[in-house]
Amino acid sequence: MSPQTIIKQEDFIASVADAFQYISYYHPVDYIKALHAAYNREQSPAAKDAMAQILINSRMAAEGPRPICQDTGICIAFIRVGMEVRFDATLSLEQMVNEGVRRAYTDADNPLRGSMLADPDGKRTNTGDNTPGVTHVELIPGNTVEVTVAAKGGGSENKSKFAMLLPSDNIVDWVLTQLPLMGADWCPPGILSLGIGGSPEKAMLMAKWAMMEPMNIHELQARGPSTRAEELRLELFAKVNALGIGAQGLGGLSTVLDVKVTDYPTHAASKPVALLPNCAATRHIHFTLDGSGPAKLEPPSLADWPKLVMDVATSKRVNIDGISRQQLGELRAGDRVLLSGKILTGRDAAHCRLVEMMTRGEPLPTDFTNRIIYYVGPVNAVRDEVVGPAGPTTASRMDKFTAPMLEKTGLIGMIGKSERGAATVEEIKKMGATYFIAVGGAAYLVSKAIKASRLIAFGDLGMEAIYEFDVQDMPVIVAVDSLGNAVHKTGPAEWREKIASSVSKIPVVVA
Repeated sequence: MSPQTIIKQEDFIASVADAFQYISYYHPVDYIKALHAAYNREQSPAAKDAMAQILINSRMAAEGPRPICQDTGICIAFIRVGMEVRFDATLSLEQMVNEGVRRAYTDADNPLRGSMLADPDGKRTNTGDNTPGVTHVELIPGNTVEVTVAAKGGGSENKSKFAMLLPSDNIVDWVLTQLPLMGADWCPPGILSLGIGGSPEKAMLMAKWAMMEPMNIHELQARGPSTRAEELRLELFAKVNALGIGAQGLGGLSTVLDVKVTDYPTHAASKPVALLPNCAATRHIHFTLDGSGPAKLEPPSLADWPKLVMDVATSKRVNIDGISRQQLGELRAGDRVLLSGKILTGRDAAHCRLVEMMTRGEPLPTDFTNRIIYYVGPVNAVRDEVVGPAGPTTASRMDKFTAPMLEKTGLIGMIGKSERGAATVEEIKKMGATYFIAVGGAAYLVSKAIKASRLIAFGDLGMEAIYEFDVQDMPVIVAVDSLGNAVHKTGPAEWREKIASSVSKIPVVVA
């Protein structure tokens, strides 16, 4: 029997805190290498530009160090405790994880956004420090504690899928029907992870765990499959990329950079399947505690990041101060634009209040006439920052508020992430408005375009309050123009056709 290991409470807490800080600004190197390889292969200009922004943002965040994404995630910890380990602690394992989360997210040098809300179907009150996390514990043989922590953003978590398929149902067919429904809200290109078998909760946990394994699809392609799970990985990797969804849903060759499949025996009458995406802000790290002190997390080398610069040669510079609906409406879907001027911010909670005020006939806290609103919930600023990382949030969550905002306030433009619903696209067309996207996963890069910020209304909502940003050359793409043309429909359709007709010419898998 191995000698008993004693893990001190403070060592465990400090290690968890350091790990969540670490993953807030360091992408896993395997993800960066896979994304850079996809960038080099990409033939879609829009998708290539989006991937460039993600890679530039990632290097900036590593150098910052500041968060890769403004959505610094729900905290997840998988803990494998050796059965010969004893904790010198007064707190439970879950309480120690939560204390580590609290320290990480309230760190004065790099504060992270608190997104956790208590009373989820009631008051939805922000807990302020991103606690509690979600902790999973497994007892295993040995005398060490293995910890894997991850931070999962809401955009990708919200696109998690689960189904109890019939034993005869085809899993590949099911996945291929789900991907178009997921759209770009999960910020591709990223990872898809499937858990097959067991019970419903087992399938979900297998999928969540596997997405933190090393990205190695190219190695599997080189040696070939030896199990049914590996066959599924290769088939899904090729067929999902052949959908042409591409980076940020703009159309292109790379929708996924890897596919994970984990299976487990299941009941003869069942086939539970979980499908979980991991976004462009893939964030996780593994460390082991052996009783010798807190974990030592070595920073990666910046040599692992490519040195890219923004190509703005084809971008249109647009000053939005004093712009009219008609002038903004001259832009066309797919146009790359650098916006300068004053924009407003607001997302779910602010929109809900605004619509309630309109319903009651109350005056709004600011004039929206001929203004553009940015769907964003930024990280708090530090040092000389105007605002912390401030990437876009999922725009479709604001669809239910779009009609009254466009019809009753004079709003003419919106900035968010990914596609809008069909009814919202029609509303945009009807009102001659314009919808732009900023690149999800480029939050720190976008924040550098914000030169001033002031609170306008609803300060009690924290990061969901309404601010006015003064921006200079903020990089966006026209996603829905005033005529109702939508790049999230035309882009994937174009590239799906190109891939289907040029399989021999276009590399849709990793070489």
